[in-house]
Amino acid sequence: MVVFNQKASNGCTKSSSPSTNISKTINLDQGDPTLFEPYWRKMGDKCTMVISASDSMSYFSDAGNLCWFLEPKLSDSIKNLHREIGNAKSNSRHIVVGTGSTQLYQAALYALSSSPDRTHPISVVSAAPYYSQYPEETDYLRSGLYKWAGDAYTFDKEEDGNTNYIEVVNSPSNPDGSIREAVVKRTGGKLIHDLAYYWPQYTPITCPADHDIMLFTFSKCTGHAGSRIGWALVKDTEVAKKMIKFIELNSIGVSKESQLRAAMILGTLSDNSYRNFNSNKPELNSIGVSKESQLRAEMILGKLSDNSYQNLNSNKPELNSMCVSKESQLRAAMILGKLSDNSYQNLNSNKPDNFFEYSQCLLAERWKKLREVVKRNQLLILPDYPLEYCNFTGKFTQSHPAFAWLQCKEEDVDCEKLIKAHKMMVRGGVRFGAEKKYVRVSMLSSEGVFNLFLQRLSAIKGNFN
Repeated sequence: MVVFNQKASNGCTKSSSPSTNISKTINLDQGDPTLFEPYWRKMGDKCTMVISASDSMSYFSDAGNLCWFLEPKLSDSIKNLHREIGNAKSNSRHIVVGTGSTQLYQAALYALSSSPDRTHPISVVSAAPYYSQYPEETDYLRSGLYKWAGDAYTFDKEEDGNTNYIEVVNSPSNPDGSIREAVVKRTGGKLIHDLAYYWPQYTPITCPADHDIMLFTFSKCTGHAGSRIGWALVKDTEVAKKMIKFIELNSIGVSKESQLRAAMILGTLSDNSYRNFNSNKPELNSIGVSKESQLRAEMILGKLSDNSYQNLNSNKPELNSMCVSKESQLRAAMILGKLSDNSYQNLNSNKPDNFFEYSQCLLAERWKKLREVVKRNQLLILPDYPLEYCNFTGKFTQSHPAFAWLQCKEEDVDCEKLIKAHKMMVRGGVRFGAEKKYVRVSMLSSEGVFNLFLQRLSAIKGNFN
Protein backbone atom coordinates (compact mmCIF):
# COMPACT_ATOMS: atom_id res chain seq x y z
CA MET A 1 0.00 0.00 0.00
CA VAL A 2 1.23 3.49 -0.86
CA VAL A 3 0.71 6.25 1.68
CA PHE A 4 0.48 9.50 -0.28
CA ASN A 5 0.16 12.08 2.46
CA GLN A 6 3.40 11.65 4.35
CA LYS A 7 5.31 14.92 4.46
CA ALA A 8 8.93 15.39 3.54
CA SER A 9 11.09 17.87 5.41
CA ASN A 10 10.43 20.62 2.86
CA GLY A 11 6.65 20.25 3.07
CA CYS A 12 6.07 18.41 -0.16
CA THR A 13 3.94 15.33 -0.37
CA LYS A 14 5.98 12.17 -0.08
CA SER A 15 5.21 8.55 -0.78
CA SER A 16 6.31 5.37 0.86
CA SER A 17 7.12 2.28 -1.15
CA PRO A 18 7.46 -1.41 -0.48
CA SER A 19 10.77 -2.54 0.98
CA THR A 20 13.53 -3.18 -1.54
CA ASN A 21 15.70 -6.28 -1.41
CA ILE A 22 18.94 -4.85 -0.04
CA SER A 23 21.06 -7.63 -1.52
CA LYS A 24 20.02 -7.27 -5.16
CA THR A 25 21.56 -5.04 -7.80
CA ILE A 26 19.51 -1.88 -8.33
CA ASN A 27 18.98 -0.46 -11.81
CA LEU A 28 19.83 3.24 -12.10
CA ASP A 29 20.90 2.93 -15.72
CA GLN A 30 17.57 3.69 -17.36
CA GLY A 31 15.33 6.70 -16.93
CA ASP A 32 12.22 4.72 -16.01
CA PRO A 33 10.03 7.41 -14.34
CA THR A 34 8.45 5.30 -11.59
CA LEU A 35 8.81 8.05 -8.98
CA PHE A 36 5.59 9.62 -10.34
CA GLU A 37 3.45 6.52 -9.77
CA PRO A 38 2.19 7.54 -6.28
CA TYR A 39 0.87 10.82 -7.64
CA TRP A 40 -1.15 9.20 -10.42
CA ARG A 41 -2.36 6.48 -8.07
CA LYS A 42 -3.69 9.21 -5.81
CA MET A 43 -5.59 10.69 -8.75
CA GLY A 44 -7.74 7.55 -8.80
CA ASP A 45 -10.44 7.59 -11.46
CA LYS A 46 -9.88 11.19 -12.54
CA CYS A 47 -7.80 9.97 -15.49
CA THR A 48 -9.61 6.69 -16.07
CA MET A 49 -11.24 6.19 -19.44
CA VAL A 50 -13.32 3.44 -21.00
CA ILE A 51 -12.88 2.45 -24.64
CA SER A 52 -15.50 0.17 -26.12
CA ALA A 53 -14.80 -2.50 -28.73
CA SER A 54 -16.36 -0.35 -31.46
CA ASP A 55 -14.29 2.78 -30.71
CA SER A 56 -11.25 3.95 -32.69
CA MET A 57 -11.38 1.20 -35.31
CA SER A 58 -10.36 3.30 -38.32
CA TYR A 59 -6.78 4.05 -39.34
CA PHE A 60 -7.78 7.70 -39.59
CA SER A 61 -8.13 10.14 -36.71
CA ASP A 62 -8.55 13.39 -38.63
CA ALA A 63 -8.50 12.98 -42.40
CA GLY A 64 -8.50 16.75 -42.87
CA ASN A 65 -5.33 17.26 -40.84
CA LEU A 66 -1.83 17.06 -42.29
CA CYS A 67 -1.02 14.49 -39.59
CA TRP A 68 -4.07 12.34 -40.34
CA PHE A 69 -3.43 9.87 -37.51
CA LEU A 70 -3.23 12.56 -34.79
CA GLU A 71 -6.26 12.47 -32.48
CA PRO A 72 -7.84 15.97 -32.29
CA LYS A 73 -8.17 15.69 -28.50
CA LEU A 74 -4.45 15.04 -28.15
CA SER A 75 -3.64 17.95 -30.45
CA ASP A 76 -5.75 20.28 -28.30
CA SER A 77 -4.24 18.98 -25.06
CA ILE A 78 -0.70 19.48 -26.36
CA LYS A 79 -1.37 23.05 -27.45
CA ASN A 80 -3.13 23.92 -24.20
CA LEU A 81 -0.36 22.46 -22.07
CA HIS A 82 2.44 24.29 -23.90
CA ARG A 83 0.45 27.50 -23.59
CA GLU A 84 -0.05 26.99 -19.83
CA ILE A 85 3.56 25.99 -19.14
CA GLY A 86 5.08 28.49 -21.54
CA ASN A 87 7.87 26.12 -22.61
CA ALA A 88 7.26 26.09 -26.38
CA LYS A 89 5.44 27.96 -29.10
CA SER A 90 2.89 25.57 -30.57
CA ASN A 91 0.08 27.56 -32.20
CA SER A 92 1.83 28.15 -35.52
CA ARG A 93 3.35 24.65 -35.71
CA HIS A 94 2.37 21.34 -37.22
CA ILE A 95 2.00 18.69 -34.54
CA VAL A 96 3.34 15.28 -35.55
CA VAL A 97 2.59 12.46 -33.12
CA GLY A 98 4.88 9.46 -32.85
CA THR A 99 5.42 6.23 -30.95
CA GLY A 100 7.65 7.91 -28.41
CA SER A 101 10.23 10.53 -29.33
CA THR A 102 12.57 7.81 -30.65
CA GLN A 103 10.39 7.29 -33.72
CA LEU A 104 10.08 11.05 -34.16
CA TYR A 105 13.86 11.44 -34.00
CA GLN A 106 14.30 8.98 -36.86
CA ALA A 107 11.43 10.61 -38.76
CA ALA A 108 13.14 13.99 -38.40
CA LEU A 109 16.47 12.58 -39.63
CA TYR A 110 14.67 11.15 -42.67
CA ALA A 111 12.85 14.43 -43.36
CA LEU A 112 15.99 16.54 -43.18
CA SER A 113 18.21 14.23 -45.25
CA SER A 114 15.91 12.85 -47.96
CA SER A 115 16.96 15.19 -50.74
CA PRO A 116 16.72 13.56 -54.22
CA ASP A 117 20.14 14.89 -55.22
CA ARG A 118 21.99 13.61 -52.14
CA THR A 119 25.09 11.62 -53.09
CA HIS A 120 26.47 10.81 -49.64
CA PRO A 121 25.11 10.46 -46.10
CA ILE A 122 24.67 13.68 -44.17
CA SER A 123 26.59 13.88 -40.88
CA VAL A 124 24.57 13.84 -37.64
CA VAL A 125 26.28 15.35 -34.59
CA SER A 126 25.50 16.43 -31.03
CA ALA A 127 27.62 18.19 -28.41
CA ALA A 128 29.28 15.85 -25.91
CA PRO A 129 28.23 14.70 -23.46
CA TYR A 130 25.38 13.75 -25.76
CA TYR A 131 22.45 11.39 -25.18
CA SER A 132 23.95 7.90 -25.23
CA GLN A 133 21.31 6.49 -27.60
CA TYR A 134 21.86 9.01 -30.40
CA PRO A 135 24.69 7.03 -32.09
CA GLU A 136 22.77 3.74 -32.06
CA GLU A 137 19.43 5.26 -33.06
CA THR A 138 21.10 7.16 -35.92
CA ASP A 139 22.99 4.19 -37.38
CA TYR A 140 20.53 1.40 -36.53
CA LEU A 141 18.84 1.40 -39.95
CA ARG A 142 22.20 1.79 -41.76
CA SER A 143 20.60 4.47 -43.86
CA GLY A 144 22.40 5.85 -46.87
CA LEU A 145 20.83 9.22 -46.11
CA TYR A 146 22.58 10.01 -42.82
CA LYS A 147 25.26 8.73 -40.45
CA TRP A 148 26.44 9.43 -36.92
CA ALA A 149 29.49 11.72 -36.92
CA GLY A 150 30.02 12.18 -33.18
CA ASP A 151 30.73 15.22 -31.04
CA ALA A 152 29.55 18.54 -32.46
CA TYR A 153 32.51 20.37 -30.93
CA THR A 154 34.98 18.15 -32.79
CA PHE A 155 32.96 18.27 -36.00
CA ASP A 156 32.92 22.06 -35.94
CA LYS A 157 36.73 22.15 -35.95
CA GLU A 158 37.21 19.67 -38.78
CA GLU A 159 38.20 21.02 -42.19
CA ASP A 160 36.86 18.38 -44.54
CA GLY A 161 34.78 20.73 -46.67
CA ASN A 162 31.54 19.04 -45.65
CA THR A 163 29.03 21.80 -45.00
CA ASN A 164 25.90 19.66 -44.77
CA TYR A 165 25.08 18.37 -41.32
CA ILE A 166 22.29 17.82 -38.81
CA GLU A 167 22.98 18.92 -35.24
CA VAL A 168 20.83 17.53 -32.44
CA VAL A 169 20.51 20.03 -29.60
CA ASN A 170 19.42 18.24 -26.42
CA SER A 171 18.29 20.82 -23.87
CA PRO A 172 18.17 20.36 -20.94
CA SER A 173 20.90 17.87 -21.66
CA ASN A 174 20.63 14.20 -20.94
CA PRO A 175 22.97 13.37 -19.16
CA ASP A 176 24.19 16.52 -17.38
CA GLY A 177 21.06 18.72 -17.18
CA SER A 178 22.68 21.79 -18.72
CA ILE A 179 20.88 24.16 -21.08
CA ARG A 180 22.30 23.80 -24.59
CA GLU A 181 22.48 25.78 -27.79
CA ALA A 182 23.74 24.84 -31.24
CA VAL A 183 27.52 24.43 -31.39
CA VAL A 184 28.43 24.02 -35.07
CA LYS A 185 28.96 27.36 -36.80
CA ARG A 186 29.10 26.16 -40.40
CA THR A 187 26.56 27.14 -43.01
CA GLY A 188 24.21 24.57 -44.49
CA GLY A 189 23.33 22.91 -41.20
CA LYS A 190 19.93 21.80 -39.95
CA LEU A 191 18.83 21.52 -36.32
CA ILE A 192 16.69 19.15 -34.28
CA HIS A 193 15.91 20.31 -30.75
CA ASP A 194 15.27 17.45 -28.35
CA LEU A 195 13.38 19.10 -25.48
CA ALA A 196 12.22 15.98 -23.63
CA TYR A 197 13.14 17.47 -20.24
CA TYR A 198 12.10 21.09 -20.78
CA TRP A 199 9.38 20.90 -18.13
CA PRO A 200 9.20 22.84 -14.84
CA GLN A 201 9.88 19.85 -12.57
CA TYR A 202 13.34 19.51 -14.15
CA THR A 203 14.42 23.03 -15.03
CA PRO A 204 13.27 26.67 -14.82
CA ILE A 205 11.11 27.64 -17.80
CA THR A 206 12.84 30.86 -18.85
CA CYS A 207 11.17 31.36 -22.24
CA PRO A 208 9.03 29.51 -24.78
CA ALA A 209 11.25 27.48 -27.12
CA ASP A 210 10.95 28.58 -30.74
CA HIS A 211 12.81 26.24 -33.11
CA ASP A 212 12.21 24.54 -36.45
CA ILE A 213 11.80 21.01 -35.04
CA MET A 214 11.11 20.45 -31.33
CA LEU A 215 10.70 16.95 -29.88
CA PHE A 216 8.75 16.18 -26.68
CA THR A 217 7.76 12.96 -24.98
CA PHE A 218 4.83 11.95 -22.80
CA SER A 219 7.10 9.73 -20.71
CA LYS A 220 9.22 12.55 -19.31
CA CYS A 221 6.41 15.10 -19.05
CA THR A 222 4.09 12.99 -16.87
CA GLY A 223 5.97 9.71 -16.30
CA HIS A 224 3.77 7.55 -18.57
CA ALA A 225 6.60 5.85 -20.43
CA GLY A 226 4.54 2.75 -21.22
CA SER A 227 2.06 4.64 -23.39
CA ARG A 228 4.80 5.32 -25.97
CA ILE A 229 3.62 8.76 -27.07
CA GLY A 230 5.77 11.62 -28.27
CA TRP A 231 5.15 14.67 -30.40
CA ALA A 232 7.07 17.07 -32.59
CA LEU A 233 6.33 20.74 -33.14
CA VAL A 234 7.40 21.48 -36.71
CA LYS A 235 7.53 24.83 -38.49
CA ASP A 236 8.02 23.80 -42.10
CA THR A 237 5.11 22.08 -43.86
CA GLU A 238 7.30 20.03 -46.21
CA VAL A 239 9.42 18.74 -43.31
CA ALA A 240 6.25 17.81 -41.41
CA LYS A 241 4.92 15.95 -44.48
CA LYS A 242 8.11 13.89 -44.74
CA MET A 243 8.04 13.05 -41.03
CA ILE A 244 4.42 11.94 -41.34
CA LYS A 245 5.30 9.82 -44.38
CA PHE A 246 8.08 8.10 -42.41
CA ILE A 247 5.68 7.21 -39.59
CA GLU A 248 3.05 6.09 -42.08
CA LEU A 249 5.52 3.65 -43.68
CA ASN A 250 7.01 2.62 -40.35
CA SER A 251 3.87 1.95 -38.29
CA ILE A 252 0.86 3.28 -40.25
CA GLY A 253 0.15 5.86 -37.57
CA VAL A 254 0.16 5.76 -33.77
CA SER A 255 -2.06 3.84 -31.36
CA LYS A 256 -5.34 5.71 -30.83
CA GLU A 257 -5.82 4.20 -27.37
CA SER A 258 -2.47 5.64 -26.25
CA GLN A 259 -3.27 9.00 -27.82
CA LEU A 260 -6.64 9.25 -26.09
CA ARG A 261 -5.12 8.28 -22.75
CA ALA A 262 -2.38 10.87 -23.21
CA ALA A 263 -4.96 13.51 -24.15
CA MET A 264 -6.93 12.90 -20.97
CA ILE A 265 -3.86 12.95 -18.71
CA LEU A 266 -2.33 16.03 -20.35
CA GLY A 267 -5.71 17.71 -20.05
CA THR A 268 -5.58 17.38 -16.28
CA LEU A 269 -2.31 19.33 -16.31
CA SER A 270 -3.69 22.32 -18.18
CA ASP A 271 -7.18 22.81 -16.78
CA ASN A 272 -8.24 25.86 -14.85
CA SER A 273 -7.06 24.52 -11.50
CA TYR A 274 -3.47 24.89 -12.64
CA ARG A 275 -3.90 28.60 -13.06
CA ASN A 276 -3.75 28.75 -9.27
CA PHE A 277 -0.13 27.62 -9.52
CA ASN A 278 1.17 29.88 -12.29
CA SER A 279 -1.55 32.55 -12.22
CA ASN A 280 -0.54 35.26 -14.65
CA LYS A 281 3.15 35.03 -13.89
CA PRO A 282 5.74 36.52 -14.21
CA GLU A 283 3.87 39.59 -13.02
CA LEU A 284 2.80 37.81 -9.79
CA ASN A 285 -0.64 39.40 -9.99
CA SER A 286 -2.00 36.88 -7.54
CA ILE A 287 -0.15 38.73 -4.78
CA GLY A 288 -2.15 41.85 -5.54
CA VAL A 289 -5.92 42.27 -5.34
CA SER A 290 -8.03 43.95 -8.01
CA LYS A 291 -8.50 47.68 -7.43
CA GLU A 292 -12.25 47.36 -7.82
CA SER A 293 -12.46 44.72 -5.08
CA GLN A 294 -10.25 46.73 -2.72
CA LEU A 295 -12.34 49.89 -3.16
CA ARG A 296 -15.63 48.04 -2.74
CA ALA A 297 -14.38 46.30 0.40
CA GLU A 298 -13.16 49.55 1.92
CA MET A 299 -16.51 51.17 1.25
CA ILE A 300 -18.44 48.29 2.82
CA LEU A 301 -16.17 48.12 5.85
CA GLY A 302 -16.51 51.81 6.45
CA LYS A 303 -12.88 52.46 5.77
CA LEU A 304 -13.63 55.30 3.46
CA SER A 305 -14.13 58.59 5.21
CA ASP A 306 -16.42 61.21 3.72
CA ASN A 307 -13.53 62.85 1.94
CA SER A 308 -12.14 59.64 0.51
CA TYR A 309 -15.66 58.59 -0.50
CA GLN A 310 -15.88 61.76 -2.54
CA ASN A 311 -12.69 60.70 -4.25
CA LEU A 312 -14.40 57.45 -5.13
CA ASN A 313 -16.93 59.31 -7.24
CA SER A 314 -14.42 61.48 -9.00
CA ASN A 315 -11.94 60.79 -11.71
CA LYS A 316 -9.11 62.38 -9.78
CA PRO A 317 -5.66 60.79 -9.99
CA GLU A 318 -5.57 60.76 -6.15
CA LEU A 319 -7.71 57.62 -6.33
CA ASN A 320 -4.62 55.59 -7.25
CA SER A 321 -3.06 56.30 -3.87
CA MET A 322 -5.56 53.90 -2.32
CA CYS A 323 -3.65 51.01 -3.95
CA VAL A 324 -0.06 50.24 -3.08
CA SER A 325 2.44 49.48 -5.84
CA LYS A 326 3.11 45.81 -6.41
CA GLU A 327 6.86 46.41 -6.15
CA SER A 328 6.43 47.85 -2.65
CA GLN A 329 4.15 45.00 -1.64
CA LEU A 330 6.62 42.40 -2.87
CA ARG A 331 9.55 44.07 -1.14
CA ALA A 332 7.62 44.33 2.11
CA ALA A 333 6.46 40.75 1.81
CA MET A 334 10.01 39.52 1.32
CA ILE A 335 11.32 41.52 4.29
CA LEU A 336 8.54 40.19 6.48
CA GLY A 337 9.31 36.64 5.45
CA LYS A 338 6.13 36.19 3.46
CA LEU A 339 7.94 34.84 0.45
CA SER A 340 9.76 31.93 2.08
CA ASP A 341 9.66 28.70 0.10
CA ASN A 342 6.88 27.14 2.11
CA SER A 343 4.65 30.18 2.34
CA TYR A 344 5.14 30.86 -1.34
CA GLN A 345 3.95 27.38 -2.19
CA ASN A 346 0.87 28.00 -0.08
CA LEU A 347 0.34 31.28 -1.86
CA ASN A 348 0.24 29.47 -5.19
CA SER A 349 -2.09 26.70 -4.02
CA ASN A 350 -0.69 23.68 -2.22
CA LYS A 351 -3.19 21.38 -3.86
CA PRO A 352 -2.26 17.68 -4.02
CA ASP A 353 -3.50 17.52 -7.61
CA ASN A 354 -0.89 19.96 -8.88
CA PHE A 355 1.45 17.59 -10.70
CA PHE A 356 4.25 20.02 -11.50
CA GLU A 357 4.39 21.34 -7.95
CA TYR A 358 4.43 17.79 -6.58
CA SER A 359 7.11 16.50 -8.95
CA GLN A 360 9.32 19.59 -8.66
CA CYS A 361 9.19 19.32 -4.88
CA LEU A 362 10.00 15.61 -4.99
CA LEU A 363 12.99 16.03 -7.30
CA ALA A 364 14.30 18.98 -5.27
CA GLU A 365 14.20 16.83 -2.14
CA ARG A 366 16.08 14.02 -3.91
CA TRP A 367 18.77 16.35 -5.19
CA LYS A 368 19.22 17.81 -1.74
CA LYS A 369 19.77 14.35 -0.26
CA LEU A 370 22.16 13.34 -3.02
CA ARG A 371 24.25 16.49 -2.63
CA GLU A 372 24.55 15.81 1.10
CA VAL A 373 25.84 12.29 0.43
CA VAL A 374 28.30 13.47 -2.25
CA LYS A 375 29.59 16.22 0.02
CA ARG A 376 30.29 13.70 2.80
CA ASN A 377 32.08 11.10 0.69
CA GLN A 378 34.49 13.65 -0.85
CA LEU A 379 35.22 11.36 -3.80
CA LEU A 380 32.59 12.49 -6.28
CA ILE A 381 31.49 15.75 -7.87
CA LEU A 382 28.05 16.92 -8.99
CA PRO A 383 27.35 19.80 -11.41
CA ASP A 384 26.09 23.09 -10.01
CA TYR A 385 23.15 24.81 -11.66
CA PRO A 386 22.46 28.56 -11.76
CA LEU A 387 19.53 30.15 -9.98
CA GLU A 388 17.09 31.28 -12.67
CA TYR A 389 13.64 32.79 -12.77
CA CYS A 390 10.95 30.32 -13.88
CA ASN A 391 8.08 31.95 -15.73
CA PHE A 392 5.77 29.07 -14.82
CA THR A 393 6.29 28.94 -11.06
CA GLY A 394 6.98 32.66 -10.71
CA LYS A 395 10.07 32.21 -8.56
CA PHE A 396 13.81 31.75 -8.76
CA THR A 397 14.88 28.13 -8.71
CA GLN A 398 17.64 25.76 -9.77
CA SER A 399 17.47 22.81 -12.11
CA HIS A 400 16.70 19.39 -10.65
CA PRO A 401 17.50 17.15 -13.62
CA ALA A 402 16.15 13.66 -14.20
CA PHE A 403 19.72 12.33 -14.12
CA ALA A 404 22.74 12.99 -11.92
CA TRP A 405 26.01 13.39 -13.82
CA LEU A 406 28.52 12.10 -11.28
CA GLN A 407 32.25 12.61 -11.69
CA CYS A 408 35.07 10.87 -9.81
CA LYS A 409 37.71 13.31 -8.61
CA GLU A 410 40.50 10.87 -9.44
CA GLU A 411 41.30 11.08 -13.15
CA ASP A 412 42.22 7.43 -13.70
CA VAL A 413 39.18 5.90 -11.98
CA ASP A 414 36.51 4.11 -14.00
CA CYS A 415 33.49 5.50 -12.17
CA GLU A 416 31.07 3.02 -13.72
CA LYS A 417 33.08 0.04 -12.45
CA LEU A 418 33.45 1.65 -9.04
CA ILE A 419 29.71 2.08 -8.58
CA LYS A 420 28.76 -1.24 -10.18
CA ALA A 421 30.99 -2.98 -7.65
CA HIS A 422 28.48 -1.81 -5.03
CA LYS A 423 25.53 -3.42 -6.86
CA MET A 424 24.31 -0.35 -8.71
CA MET A 425 23.77 -0.36 -12.46
CA VAL A 426 24.68 3.01 -13.95
CA ARG A 427 25.66 4.23 -17.42
CA GLY A 428 29.31 5.10 -17.99
CA GLY A 429 30.49 8.39 -19.43
CA VAL A 430 32.15 6.81 -22.48
CA ARG A 431 28.72 6.04 -23.94
CA PHE A 432 27.95 9.78 -23.83
CA GLY A 433 31.15 10.76 -25.62
CA ALA A 434 32.77 11.69 -22.29
CA GLU A 435 35.55 10.23 -20.12
CA LYS A 436 35.32 7.10 -17.97
CA LYS A 437 35.43 9.19 -14.79
CA TYR A 438 31.78 10.16 -15.41
CA VAL A 439 28.58 8.20 -14.89
CA ARG A 440 24.89 8.98 -15.36
CA VAL A 441 22.55 7.98 -12.55
CA SER A 442 18.75 8.04 -12.83
CA MET A 443 16.91 10.22 -10.32
CA LEU A 444 13.54 8.85 -11.47
CA SER A 445 13.43 5.50 -9.65
CA SER A 446 10.96 4.49 -6.96
CA GLU A 447 11.58 5.80 -3.46
CA GLY A 448 12.83 2.48 -2.13
CA VAL A 449 15.42 2.15 -4.91
CA PHE A 450 16.52 5.76 -4.53
CA ASN A 451 17.04 5.43 -0.78
CA LEU A 452 19.05 2.25 -1.30
CA PHE A 453 21.14 4.11 -3.88
CA LEU A 454 21.96 6.81 -1.31
CA GLN A 455 22.84 4.17 1.26
CA ARG A 456 25.20 2.33 -1.09
CA LEU A 457 26.77 5.52 -2.42
CA SER A 458 27.59 6.53 1.15
CA ALA A 459 29.30 3.19 1.71
CA ILE A 460 31.93 3.69 -1.00
CA LYS A 461 33.53 6.75 0.52
CA GLY A 462 37.26 6.48 0.94
CA ASN A 463 37.54 3.33 -1.15
CA PHE A 464 38.28 3.23 -4.88
CA ASN A 465 39.02 -0.50 -4.99
